[in-house]
Amino acid sequence: MPHDQLSPFVLKNGETFAMLDGRGEICPATHPDSGLFHRGTRHLSRLELRLWDRPAAVLSATERGEMGVHISHQSDEAGRVHLERTTVLTPTACLQQLRFHSYAHHSLRVPIRISLDADFRDIFEIRGAQRPRRGCTVRSCSREGLELVYSGLDGQDRHTLVRLGGPLEEVRDQELVLELALEPRLPRRLCLVFDLRPGGDDSTAEQAFDGALEATVDRFREARRLAAEVSSDNPAFNTWIARSFSDVHLLSSQLEHGLYPYAGVPWFSCPFGRDGLITARQLLLFEPRLARGVLGFLAEHQASQGDPASDAEAGKILHEARLGEMAALGEVPFARYYGSVDATPLFLILAGDYLLRSGDRAFIQQLRPALEAAMAWIHRAEAREPDRFLRYLCAAQGGLRNQGWKDSDDAVHHSDGRLAEGSIALCEVQAYSYGARRAMAHIARQFGDASTAESLLEEAQQLRRRFHEAFWSEQLGTYALAIDGEGRRCDVRSSNAGHCLWTGIASRDAAAAVARQLLAPTSFNGWGVRTLDEREARYNPMSYHNGSIWPHDNSLIGLGLAGYGHTGGAMRILMGLFDAAQALPLCRLPELFCGFPRQLEQGPTLYPVACSPQAWASGAPFGLLEAITGMGIGRDAGSGRVQVLFRNPVLPERINRLEIQGLRLGEEEIDLALHRGEQDTGVLVKRRTSGVDVVVHK
Repeated sequence: MPHDQLSPFVLKNGETFAMLDGRGEICPATHPDSGLFHRGTRHLSRLELRLWDRPAAVLSATERGEMGVHISHQSDEAGRVHLERTTVLTPTACLQQLRFHSYAHHSLRVPIRISLDADFRDIFEIRGAQRPRRGCTVRSCSREGLELVYSGLDGQDRHTLVRLGGPLEEVRDQELVLELALEPRLPRRLCLVFDLRPGGDDSTAEQAFDGALEATVDRFREARRLAAEVSSDNPAFNTWIARSFSDVHLLSSQLEHGLYPYAGVPWFSCPFGRDGLITARQLLLFEPRLARGVLGFLAEHQASQGDPASDAEAGKILHEARLGEMAALGEVPFARYYGSVDATPLFLILAGDYLLRSGDRAFIQQLRPALEAAMAWIHRAEAREPDRFLRYLCAAQGGLRNQGWKDSDDAVHHSDGRLAEGSIALCEVQAYSYGARRAMAHIARQFGDASTAESLLEEAQQLRRRFHEAFWSEQLGTYALAIDGEGRRCDVRSSNAGHCLWTGIASRDAAAAVARQLLAPTSFNGWGVRTLDEREARYNPMSYHNGSIWPHDNSLIGLGLAGYGHTGGAMRILMGLFDAAQALPLCRLPELFCGFPRQLEQGPTLYPVACSPQAWASGAPFGLLEAITGMGIGRDAGSGRVQVLFRNPVLPERINRLEIQGLRLGEEEIDLALHRGEQDTGVLVKRRTSGVDVVVHK
């Protein structure tokens, strides 16, 4: 496949991200969605480099989070000029280093032409939204470079300042032209800077690039230092784990309360409540900093009052927050949008799990007003429904019709394919509500409120009974997808039922039946569990939510299966996704891929507009490792000592040894190794501090 036809390379830093083709360029003809984006707006929509008026041949191209995109070109003059191109981002700039090396026997003069443009389109415009009016763009040329300024309808000016650390001969409104002198075996470098701030800075282009590269390397090095390191004796598995960890941190932005994993590039590069909560939960054992950052940010942005225009109600947790022009003008309702029925219970689940994992009582104490407000919203929302289930109904104009994780318009339907109408009660949302009560009971007990804890546990048990009576379908052998506004059950086999195992709301018999259904050939396609069983009326392996494979969905299903003792099913999911990742570019799991049956010696079929990377897809292997190892963190009630727990740990046949090094547990730390034997898997403590114990249940 030609390099310019490869999946785009992705970089991100703060509110800035770039999608570049295999040349390190932005070519609208081949990748119309690519570009350099900042705060929800595309600041560079074209970037093409020509030497001797022709594109250089690409010899190799790699993406590394800490180094950006590295491209090796062969230029003209009979292949005697080599160009090495490296791209990095800062929170407010994109920088490219062009390093030339001549292998000719004489001096050369290389004509260089850089074509560029900035359309300043909002991310929703790029997704297809039509706007009746737009702002205007002014271009200013000088010998130093080119400045493009877009005056938006929201009163904000957006800038792209282009400068090159070299002798420019000509600057036009869409082009930089120069000629570079090369001597044999003497490298030359140029640095190209796209600054997104008005006026830019005073450093040279070379200084700016060197500083950006050093800061990026330090950022990823620090992330690896502070998290537990996971490795195995399988090099391919290590590549997948390293890529997944790097992608989560590529997508994570340092916000006021800590790191927040933005949902995905290009469409969801902003804080999403549900996505951030699930990603943080997937990595909780290995990287608890994410949970702290997510919980702190979402508590800060919790709705304090009702607002139908944004689907807000007091106590609800944010669905998404956008910074672009269309959001600022209200052309889309997503500047701060609360149309998510599940983010609020997931917020409580993560808080309870974070307290177990970290013992960070001071932080949870700070969060308690937000946690109690979230629980109060769940109580109010359930109390207003005759069946007392947690439901959603979109109020915002232009808001989401469906407000669970499957939020496309056709995701919730009846067995005959008719769309469900009215307020919707999803099966997994009731499971989250059950988990939220148990999490809040644990938090209440930790702070000495035994009566509240007992009350919440009793509510959870009552919900469990009502849930099974209302949602269980004996005919399907699984939980129904949903109950519609008329009280009619959506008797549809879907992956949603697997989430009910994750929180423990299912009975053991029901869990066994759900496991059989999810792992049947009509549901498990060899790579993972489909969102919809192929026997259902709306099944379509190319559909966004009705037959595709979502890695994050599979990770929660795997955690649920293992929680009920079906670790073999979790293992099948883990290894299916591992095989999928090996067959995909960069060993990177995308947001989703198509649900066609797995074929011998063929990889999965890509979904054309899936985000890649996507945070909760990158978090999937960590959640599944937790599932198969049965690993958890607790504290002894008597002594208060930290305990690392393993319940029936197993390793797949392709991994004989799994090591977890630098696992930080507050003031304590431990290094562990799991070994697969003929009969079972053993746990070896390689190093530990004095206040931590290891407990293995088999």
